[in-house]
Amino acid sequence: MTEHALYNPQAGDFEGVTVTSDIQQLTRPSLSFWQDAWVRLKKNKRAMASLFIVVALILFTLIGPLLWRVDPAVQDLDQISQFITFNKKAVVTESQTVWEGITLDNFPAEPEEDPDELLASAKIEVVGSPTTQGVRLKWAPVEGAFGYVIYRNEKAPDPDDLGIPVGETEAGNIVGYEDRLKLEARTYHYSIVATDGMDEADTHTTLGVPVKQGILLEEAQRRGLGGKVGENVTLEAHPLGTDYLGRDMLARLMYGARISMFIGIVAPILFVIFGTIYGGFAGFLGGRIDRYLMAFSDFVVALPFLLFMILFKISFGIGPGESGVIPMLIALVLLSWPSTSRLVRGQVMQQRGEGYIQAAQLLGAKSRYLIMRHMIPNTMGIILVSLTFAVPTCIFTEAFLSFIGMGVAPPTPSWGSMCNEGIKTMLSHPHELVFPAVMISITVLAFNLLGDGLRDALDPRMRSRE
Repeated sequence: MTEHALYNPQAGDFEGVTVTSDIQQLTRPSLSFWQDAWVRLKKNKRAMASLFIVVALILFTLIGPLLWRVDPAVQDLDQISQFITFNKKAVVTESQTVWEGITLDNFPAEPEEDPDELLASAKIEVVGSPTTQGVRLKWAPVEGAFGYVIYRNEKAPDPDDLGIPVGETEAGNIVGYEDRLKLEARTYHYSIVATDGMDEADTHTTLGVPVKQGILLEEAQRRGLGGKVGENVTLEAHPLGTDYLGRDMLARLMYGARISMFIGIVAPILFVIFGTIYGGFAGFLGGRIDRYLMAFSDFVVALPFLLFMILFKISFGIGPGESGVIPMLIALVLLSWPSTSRLVRGQVMQQRGEGYIQAAQLLGAKSRYLIMRHMIPNTMGIILVSLTFAVPTCIFTEAFLSFIGMGVAPPTPSWGSMCNEGIKTMLSHPHELVFPAVMISITVLAFNLLGDGLRDALDPRMRSRE
């Protein structure tokens, strides 16, 4: 029998081996789903710009009125339909009294029967200082004139276009007139035409009158502007101008944003929450209950929104010309939730077959617990996206309803009602329409772009793998 010696290794029989590798190990910190979504959202420049705009709009709505303390209902009658005004000067004038004009004595009272025989007045003069408070004119009489027609033009007139008739006299011996019809600080061209009572003469006399901005002494003292008659005072600044009633546009945009943002944010939050719970239970329970619940949501979709808006206004006792903010909010909440419910239902039905849901059911978890604790939180991404898209829809709906007179009624400001008022003067003073329309457009665009960014950032399939 052969005996084999057993090998007894010693510590000195082995040498250490150094392993070298050129392969670099790439590591990154572990990120949660929401952390990863935030990283991807920050890479989306359009979404981040929209987020800053949304934050700026919220600050504009909440903090703006605290900084710009101007009552949106106060009228600045000295600056009506004015564009952006800073450091605008005005001449203080004495109290305006009814001017009787100038009446001549011993003037031939027998009028000329042929208007072609009437000659134009020889000269037109300005009485006093012409301001926006009034322009007083006098002219030389025309022999045989029954009366005179006074025209005003913003440009040098021609025989075929003397401007608009601002007044007339009914006697040939009355040779004075005061114009107080919506005057602005600019040069007006006044033309005097004699008439025989029926027809006007072919000749006229014209005078260019530079009109200065004026303010009554009592009004200047009431507004704390000071000054004496004849002195120049600085009027209140209006960074975005005034509307056709002299109300500050910036203040009205700030206060109007409160209503628009209130409807645009509160209404989506309420109906998205209700639609999420409704769609979550319908998708999880399935079967007959799901069919009944979805049939009811289809019925709600078919209801006419405008009709229910009218019914809600009547139910609340809100008549024509009164603001219907609460009926509008209720109508939006009750009739806008089906879209969210269908979206959540589809996501829940997709998750219902996942392994972790089946495992929880085997452990005895109740349906309510599974829906509220697992399924709805896992659909939070799509819910947030739905919310961001619902906000601009509600803002635009409020603007549309206010525009047609079914929402917020004047004098309460809202962006929609301001557009309704601004469209009346869009040709002469476009800023009254442009500013609220731009605010609506920027808000809707910002929320839409933010919704697009959130949709991409919260999509699990697009999770970062760097």
